[in-house]
Amino acid sequence: MTTIHKNAARDKPSCVVLLSGGLDSAVCLARAVRDGFEAHAISFDYGQRHKVELAAAARVAKTLHAATHTIIGIDLRAIGGSALTSDIDVPKDRDERRMSAEIPVTYVPARNLVFLSLATGLAEVRGAAALYIGVNALDYSGYPDCRPEFIESFARTAALATKAGVQGKPLDVRAPLIAMSKAEIIRHGADLGVDFSSTHSCYDPVDDLACGRCDSCVLRRSGFHAAGVPDTTRYADTSPKRERGSQ
Repeated sequence: MTTIHKNAARDKPSCVVLLSGGLDSAVCLARAVRDGFEAHAISFDYGQRHKVELAAAARVAKTLHAATHTIIGIDLRAIGGSALTSDIDVPKDRDERRMSAEIPVTYVPARNLVFLSLATGLAEVRGAAALYIGVNALDYSGYPDCRPEFIESFARTAALATKAGVQGKPLDVRAPLIAMSKAEIIRHGADLGVDFSSTHSCYDPVDDLACGRCDSCVLRRSGFHAAGVPDTTRYADTSPKRERGSQ
């Protein structure tokens, strides 16, 4: 499904932006628009338990002036192996230091590899010069597919595997937020005019409200606090907790 917005500008180069509907991807889209691109957003309905993020992605694509917004369906529940795509409990109330100590069960096997590959296909069709992804390796380094090494490797692979790359016009794969802290991303987004209330980051929402306790909610909440920016997120649980015995 592709939604076409009235924001196309033929005199601008185009790019594709991976848009989950979360905070980081929204800032990434705003950054692409600021960089002078006609931005084509792409989202994935992959069987995630937090499918409410797709509604957020649609809102963000519209308010941040994406030229088009494409949603592609993939059944990653057929693979499973993640708390986001199978019947595994989402971790709650974890200390931030514990989050980066191991690869968490919310890691979805090969997700960014698959998403980037399909986004690269869309980029070829759109004649896009760049591909933006809002991965971040500083605040939360537990995901192997959010590391700079992976992004750099994928860019080399895309150059070898695409018509554009073979013809000497490789896709410029950009991860502008990769070295930023969550607070820095939030400040950057505020400067770019991102409406954070339109985004959704929670892994385990309660009646479309953020649970306030999963890793993503904890990092989002602490990021707003550190940034000194008001947190307009609607949390089902308004009081942060920590597991007994954590520091």
